[in-house]
Amino acid sequence: MWLNTLILALRSIRRNLLRSFLTILGIVIGVSAVITMVTVGNGATAAVQNQIAGLGTNLLQVRPGQRMGPGGGGGGAPAFKESDGEAIMGQVSGILAVAPEARTGTTLVANGRNWNSSVIGSTNDWLVTGNWKIADGRNFSDDELRAGGAVCLIGQTVQRELFGNTSAVGGQLRVKAMSCEVVGTLQSKGQGAFGNDQDDMVLMPIKTLQRRIVGHTRVNTLLVSMSDGADAARVTASITQLLRERRKLAETDEDNFNVLDTKQLAETLSGTTRIMTMLLGAVAAVSLLVGGIGIMNIMLVSVTERTREIGLRLAIGALEREVLLQFLIEAVVLAALGGLVGIVLATGASVALSAVMDVPYQFNLGVNLLSFLFSAAIGVLFGYFPARRAARLNPIDALRHE
Repeated sequence: MWLNTLILALRSIRRNLLRSFLTILGIVIGVSAVITMVTVGNGATAAVQNQIAGLGTNLLQVRPGQRMGPGGGGGGAPAFKESDGEAIMGQVSGILAVAPEARTGTTLVANGRNWNSSVIGSTNDWLVTGNWKIADGRNFSDDELRAGGAVCLIGQTVQRELFGNTSAVGGQLRVKAMSCEVVGTLQSKGQGAFGNDQDDMVLMPIKTLQRRIVGHTRVNTLLVSMSDGADAARVTASITQLLRERRKLAETDEDNFNVLDTKQLAETLSGTTRIMTMLLGAVAAVSLLVGGIGIMNIMLVSVTERTREIGLRLAIGALEREVLLQFLIEAVVLAALGGLVGIVLATGASVALSAVMDVPYQFNLGVNLLSFLFSAAIGVLFGYFPARRAARLNPIDALRHE
């Protein structure tokens, strides 16, 4: 009975191919929209996590001011000193490296080309805290760090814009009025978590930047890389206590600095993108309901058109449940076909959008299966009423129907 009923349902669908296609269009759009939104959203979440991880492993950023973000970057709070970073490294356990960071923006000149970029002053520990690798050349020597030598490392964007395809190592780069030797280039990191180009930078010894570029000894940020397995909360509390003592803050005074754990930042941003993904998926799922209503509408029309056929089947002995099953299977097959087509379209759209948005494509088997099962359930839900109406037709009245 099941096989015969399925064959009858497929024949009925084949007789009206165009109408069947238009019927499942709503399901196709709904399934493809849900899968595409969730897949691209998951890829965006993974991209954010990767970009945050690119800032550094187990990284804490310590900055002047009472809060992060606009309006909280310093104000009247005193800047740090290099000795603050040395104190953290020497007195707080669970620390892998501490790098003082000062930065400014200026114009770079090399090979007759100009380029505006960020110039960062720090130590070799800056490479450790930021997970930076040297692509060519070397890092700074101890003598260059102590004396403030005229040397620098450059990112791949600066390499491309000022040196082209030729090696920059050994070349000269002018930063304001100072000319420095390029001793190394850094491996590319690409776009940062906030849309910035991480490769558009020049790194030089912090004493060089302070004495020859900015003219002061202020340190904007202390980058603290924790050891694997270190308790971030304990390390943060120890750093806070140490800096309060060094900055001579009374017990009643608020901290005039802030400590940001990039892991918490990654969790916050990832949570936000997940919520947005769920919201977009829920909005897209509404079109599934619209598609279900379309199936119900067409099935009701089909029952009206085939009233005599139904009456004939009932008159020669077909059971009500067999008629009910026939129309229910038609609705489920239509919805399931829509789900399959939607999955195929969603896969292509997800791959294309992931490439355009530069986020990783992450195939999610669970979302695809759930969308397909939901589309089949839509067929059962919206196909039952027309099927029940067909099964309850009076054979005599159905045969007399014109």
